[in-house]
Amino acid sequence: MATQSALITVMSRAARRAARGLLRDFGEVEQLQVSRKGPADFVSNADLKAERTLREELEKARPEFGFLMEESGATKAGDGRHRWIVDPLDGTTNFLHGVPHFAVSVAAERDGELIAGVVYEPLRDETFWAENGAGAHLNDRRLRVSARQHLRDALIATGIPFLGHGDAAAHQHYLGELGAVMGAVAGIRRWGTASLDLAYVAAGRFDGFWEHRLGPWDMAAGIVLVREAGGFVTDLELGPNMLKTGGILAANDRLHGPLAELLRRAGTGLAKA
Repeated sequence: MATQSALITVMSRAARRAARGLLRDFGEVEQLQVSRKGPADFVSNADLKAERTLREELEKARPEFGFLMEESGATKAGDGRHRWIVDPLDGTTNFLHGVPHFAVSVAAERDGELIAGVVYEPLRDETFWAENGAGAHLNDRRLRVSARQHLRDALIATGIPFLGHGDAAAHQHYLGELGAVMGAVAGIRRWGTASLDLAYVAAGRFDGFWEHRLGPWDMAAGIVLVREAGGFVTDLELGPNMLKTGGILAANDRLHGPLAELLRRAGTGLAKA
Protein backbone atom coordinates (compact mmCIF):
# COMPACT_ATOMS: atom_id res chain seq x y z
CA MET A 1 0.00 0.00 0.00
CA ALA A 2 1.40 3.40 -1.00
CA THR A 3 2.09 5.76 1.90
CA GLN A 4 1.14 9.38 1.36
CA SER A 5 3.22 12.18 2.83
CA ALA A 6 1.67 14.80 5.09
CA LEU A 7 1.59 17.22 2.15
CA ILE A 8 -0.28 14.81 -0.13
CA THR A 9 -2.66 13.94 2.68
CA VAL A 10 -3.55 17.63 3.10
CA MET A 11 -4.08 18.04 -0.65
CA SER A 12 -6.16 14.87 -1.02
CA ARG A 13 -8.35 15.70 1.96
CA ALA A 14 -9.03 19.20 0.64
CA ALA A 15 -9.87 17.91 -2.85
CA ARG A 16 -12.23 15.29 -1.50
CA ARG A 17 -14.03 17.74 0.74
CA ALA A 18 -14.51 20.18 -2.14
CA ALA A 19 -15.77 17.35 -4.33
CA ARG A 20 -18.62 16.53 -1.96
CA GLY A 21 -20.41 19.72 -2.95
CA LEU A 22 -19.68 19.11 -6.63
CA LEU A 23 -21.26 15.67 -6.43
CA ARG A 24 -24.37 17.09 -4.77
CA ASP A 25 -24.72 19.78 -7.41
CA PHE A 26 -23.90 17.59 -10.40
CA GLY A 27 -27.30 15.93 -10.27
CA GLU A 28 -29.01 19.32 -10.28
CA VAL A 29 -27.17 21.17 -13.03
CA GLU A 30 -30.39 22.56 -14.48
CA GLN A 31 -31.11 24.33 -11.18
CA LEU A 32 -27.65 25.90 -10.76
CA GLN A 33 -27.34 29.66 -11.12
CA VAL A 34 -24.78 30.19 -13.84
CA SER A 35 -23.03 33.40 -14.83
CA ARG A 36 -20.82 33.96 -17.86
CA LYS A 37 -17.21 35.01 -17.41
CA GLY A 38 -16.69 35.16 -21.16
CA PRO A 39 -17.64 33.37 -24.36
CA ALA A 40 -18.08 29.66 -23.71
CA ASP A 41 -16.36 30.05 -20.32
CA PHE A 42 -18.83 29.39 -17.54
CA VAL A 43 -18.55 29.54 -13.78
CA SER A 44 -21.21 28.06 -11.52
CA ASN A 45 -22.10 28.33 -7.88
CA ALA A 46 -20.64 24.84 -7.53
CA ASP A 47 -17.29 26.04 -8.87
CA LEU A 48 -17.12 28.97 -6.45
CA LYS A 49 -18.20 26.89 -3.45
CA ALA A 50 -15.55 24.29 -4.22
CA GLU A 51 -12.88 26.99 -4.44
CA ARG A 52 -13.89 28.42 -1.05
CA THR A 53 -13.73 24.96 0.51
CA LEU A 54 -10.30 24.27 -0.96
CA ARG A 55 -8.93 27.58 0.23
CA GLU A 56 -10.26 27.06 3.76
CA GLU A 57 -8.82 23.54 4.02
CA LEU A 58 -5.44 24.34 2.48
CA GLU A 59 -4.98 27.61 4.35
CA LYS A 60 -5.79 25.95 7.66
CA ALA A 61 -3.20 23.21 7.06
CA ARG A 62 -0.45 25.38 5.53
CA PRO A 63 -1.04 29.06 6.44
CA GLU A 64 2.35 30.06 4.99
CA PHE A 65 1.36 29.04 1.44
CA GLY A 66 0.17 31.54 -1.13
CA PHE A 67 -2.57 30.80 -3.68
CA LEU A 68 -3.09 30.87 -7.42
CA MET A 69 -6.71 29.89 -8.01
CA GLU A 70 -8.66 29.84 -11.25
CA GLU A 71 -11.60 31.94 -10.12
CA SER A 72 -9.85 34.29 -7.69
CA GLY A 73 -6.45 34.63 -9.34
CA ALA A 74 -3.40 35.16 -7.13
CA THR A 75 -5.30 35.85 -3.93
CA LYS A 76 -2.53 35.58 -1.33
CA ALA A 77 1.22 36.00 -1.52
CA GLY A 78 2.07 33.79 1.46
CA ASP A 79 5.72 33.46 2.50
CA GLY A 80 6.92 34.03 -1.06
CA ARG A 81 8.32 30.49 -1.33
CA HIS A 82 5.29 28.20 -1.25
CA ARG A 83 2.14 28.34 -3.34
CA TRP A 84 -0.96 26.29 -4.03
CA ILE A 85 -2.13 26.20 -7.67
CA VAL A 86 -5.78 25.20 -7.65
CA ASP A 87 -8.56 24.42 -10.11
CA PRO A 88 -11.69 23.68 -8.06
CA LEU A 89 -13.62 22.34 -11.05
CA ASP A 90 -11.66 21.39 -14.14
CA GLY A 91 -14.20 20.52 -16.80
CA THR A 92 -16.81 23.14 -15.88
CA THR A 93 -18.48 22.97 -19.28
CA ASN A 94 -18.77 19.18 -18.98
CA PHE A 95 -20.22 19.62 -15.48
CA LEU A 96 -22.84 22.15 -16.54
CA HIS A 97 -23.95 19.97 -19.45
CA GLY A 98 -24.26 16.85 -17.31
CA VAL A 99 -21.22 15.15 -18.85
CA PRO A 100 -19.65 12.96 -16.13
CA HIS A 101 -16.02 13.92 -16.66
CA PHE A 102 -14.56 16.58 -14.36
CA ALA A 103 -12.00 16.85 -11.58
CA VAL A 104 -10.51 18.85 -8.74
CA SER A 105 -6.84 19.73 -9.27
CA VAL A 106 -4.38 20.87 -6.59
CA ALA A 107 -0.63 21.41 -7.02
CA ALA A 108 2.02 22.56 -4.57
CA GLU A 109 4.94 24.76 -5.62
CA ARG A 110 8.12 25.62 -3.72
CA ASP A 111 10.53 28.31 -4.91
CA GLY A 112 8.98 28.21 -8.37
CA GLU A 113 9.25 24.42 -8.70
CA LEU A 114 6.23 22.11 -8.76
CA ILE A 115 6.69 19.56 -5.99
CA ALA A 116 3.37 17.72 -5.64
CA GLY A 117 0.05 17.25 -7.41
CA VAL A 118 -3.37 15.74 -6.77
CA VAL A 119 -6.11 15.27 -9.36
CA TYR A 120 -9.33 13.88 -7.88
CA GLU A 121 -12.09 12.52 -10.10
CA PRO A 122 -15.09 12.26 -7.75
CA LEU A 123 -17.52 10.27 -9.87
CA ARG A 124 -15.08 7.35 -10.13
CA ASP A 125 -13.47 8.07 -6.75
CA GLU A 126 -10.04 8.10 -8.38
CA THR A 127 -7.27 10.05 -6.67
CA PHE A 128 -4.22 10.58 -8.86
CA TRP A 129 -1.33 11.84 -6.74
CA ALA A 130 2.40 12.39 -7.07
CA GLU A 131 5.26 14.02 -5.21
CA ASN A 132 8.77 14.72 -6.42
CA GLY A 133 10.92 11.63 -5.90
CA ALA A 134 8.02 9.52 -4.59
CA GLY A 135 6.43 8.36 -7.85
CA ALA A 136 2.90 8.73 -9.18
CA HIS A 137 -0.07 6.78 -7.89
CA LEU A 138 -3.75 6.11 -8.53
CA ASN A 139 -5.28 5.54 -5.11
CA ASP A 140 -2.89 2.83 -3.78
CA ARG A 141 -1.45 1.69 -7.12
CA ARG A 142 1.84 2.90 -8.59
CA LEU A 143 1.54 4.45 -12.04
CA ARG A 144 3.76 4.29 -15.11
CA VAL A 145 3.29 5.89 -18.48
CA SER A 146 2.56 3.56 -21.38
CA ALA A 147 5.29 1.55 -23.10
CA ARG A 148 4.00 2.01 -26.65
CA GLN A 149 6.79 2.80 -29.09
CA HIS A 150 5.00 3.80 -32.29
CA LEU A 151 2.56 6.61 -33.04
CA ARG A 152 0.49 4.27 -35.16
CA ASP A 153 -0.45 2.39 -31.96
CA ALA A 154 -0.97 5.47 -29.81
CA LEU A 155 -4.10 7.06 -28.36
CA ILE A 156 -3.51 10.80 -28.05
CA ALA A 157 -5.55 13.38 -26.14
CA THR A 158 -5.87 17.05 -26.98
CA GLY A 159 -7.89 20.18 -26.31
CA ILE A 160 -9.73 21.93 -29.13
CA PRO A 161 -10.00 25.75 -29.19
CA PHE A 162 -13.49 27.14 -28.78
CA LEU A 163 -15.33 30.45 -28.87
CA GLY A 164 -13.30 33.14 -27.17
CA HIS A 165 -10.07 31.11 -27.07
CA GLY A 166 -7.90 32.23 -29.93
CA ASP A 167 -8.65 34.00 -33.19
CA ALA A 168 -9.32 32.50 -36.60
CA ALA A 169 -5.60 32.14 -37.31
CA ALA A 170 -5.06 30.24 -34.07
CA HIS A 171 -7.98 27.95 -34.86
CA GLN A 172 -6.62 27.29 -38.33
CA HIS A 173 -3.19 26.52 -36.89
CA TYR A 174 -4.74 24.00 -34.54
CA LEU A 175 -6.63 22.33 -37.40
CA GLY A 176 -3.29 21.80 -39.13
CA GLU A 177 -1.91 20.14 -36.00
CA LEU A 178 -5.01 18.00 -35.60
CA GLY A 179 -4.84 16.84 -39.20
CA ALA A 180 -1.18 15.91 -38.89
CA VAL A 181 -1.64 13.92 -35.69
CA MET A 182 -4.91 12.35 -36.84
CA GLY A 183 -3.19 10.84 -39.84
CA ALA A 184 -0.43 9.27 -37.77
CA VAL A 185 -2.03 7.76 -34.66
CA ALA A 186 -4.56 5.11 -33.66
CA GLY A 187 -7.00 7.66 -32.25
CA ILE A 188 -7.51 11.13 -30.78
CA ARG A 189 -9.71 12.05 -27.81
CA ARG A 190 -10.96 15.45 -26.67
CA TRP A 191 -12.57 15.13 -23.23
CA GLY A 192 -12.40 18.72 -22.04
CA THR A 193 -10.56 18.24 -18.74
CA ALA A 194 -6.82 18.84 -19.10
CA SER A 195 -5.91 17.75 -15.58
CA LEU A 196 -7.46 14.34 -16.23
CA ASP A 197 -5.88 14.13 -19.68
CA LEU A 198 -2.48 14.47 -18.01
CA ALA A 199 -3.43 12.06 -15.22
CA TYR A 200 -4.46 9.54 -17.89
CA VAL A 201 -1.08 9.95 -19.61
CA ALA A 202 0.55 9.19 -16.26
CA ALA A 203 -1.66 6.11 -15.92
CA GLY A 204 -0.92 4.86 -19.44
CA ARG A 205 -4.53 5.29 -20.54
CA PHE A 206 -3.44 7.94 -23.04
CA ASP A 207 -0.05 7.77 -24.73
CA GLY A 208 0.29 11.53 -25.16
CA PHE A 209 -1.45 14.88 -24.82
CA TRP A 210 -1.02 18.36 -26.24
CA GLU A 211 -2.94 21.60 -25.86
CA HIS A 212 -2.57 25.35 -26.29
CA ARG A 213 -3.79 28.25 -24.12
CA LEU A 214 -4.14 26.46 -20.80
CA GLY A 215 -3.98 28.16 -17.42
CA PRO A 216 -1.40 27.07 -14.82
CA TRP A 217 -4.21 25.55 -12.72
CA ASP A 218 -5.23 23.31 -15.64
CA MET A 219 -1.89 21.52 -15.81
CA ALA A 220 0.25 22.07 -12.69
CA ALA A 221 -0.80 18.91 -10.84
CA GLY A 222 -0.78 16.86 -14.04
CA ILE A 223 2.79 17.90 -14.83
CA VAL A 224 4.00 16.35 -11.57
CA LEU A 225 1.97 13.20 -12.24
CA VAL A 226 3.43 12.63 -15.71
CA ARG A 227 7.00 13.30 -14.62
CA GLU A 228 6.77 10.99 -11.63
CA ALA A 229 5.19 8.28 -13.81
CA GLY A 230 8.27 8.35 -16.06
CA GLY A 231 6.92 10.58 -18.83
CA PHE A 232 8.23 13.68 -20.56
CA VAL A 233 6.49 17.06 -20.24
CA THR A 234 7.51 20.23 -22.09
CA ASP A 235 5.95 23.31 -23.55
CA LEU A 236 5.23 23.25 -27.28
CA GLU A 237 8.68 24.67 -28.02
CA LEU A 238 10.20 21.74 -26.07
CA GLY A 239 11.15 24.02 -23.20
CA PRO A 240 10.22 23.95 -19.48
CA ASN A 241 7.86 26.93 -19.52
CA MET A 242 4.43 25.28 -19.64
CA LEU A 243 2.93 27.40 -16.87
CA LYS A 244 4.04 30.63 -18.58
CA THR A 245 3.30 29.81 -22.22
CA GLY A 246 0.06 27.88 -21.70
CA GLY A 247 1.16 25.21 -24.18
CA ILE A 248 1.96 21.66 -23.15
CA LEU A 249 3.12 18.38 -24.69
CA ALA A 250 3.23 15.22 -22.56
CA ALA A 251 4.00 11.65 -23.58
CA ASN A 252 6.19 8.66 -22.79
CA ASP A 253 9.88 8.77 -23.67
CA ARG A 254 9.41 6.99 -27.02
CA LEU A 255 6.55 9.12 -28.34
CA HIS A 256 7.32 12.60 -27.06
CA GLY A 257 9.87 13.31 -29.79
CA PRO A 258 7.86 11.98 -32.75
CA LEU A 259 4.73 13.77 -31.55
CA ALA A 260 6.67 17.02 -31.14
CA GLU A 261 8.03 16.65 -34.66
CA LEU A 262 4.55 16.14 -36.08
CA LEU A 263 3.35 19.31 -34.37
CA ARG A 264 6.42 21.25 -35.52
CA ARG A 265 5.96 20.20 -39.12
CA ALA A 266 2.26 21.05 -38.97
CA GLY A 267 3.18 24.52 -37.71
CA THR A 268 5.52 25.10 -40.64
CA GLY A 269 3.09 23.68 -43.16
CA LEU A 270 5.23 20.60 -43.85
CA ALA A 271 3.02 17.93 -42.27
CA LYS A 272 0.40 16.09 -44.27
CA ALA A 273 -2.67 14.49 -42.77
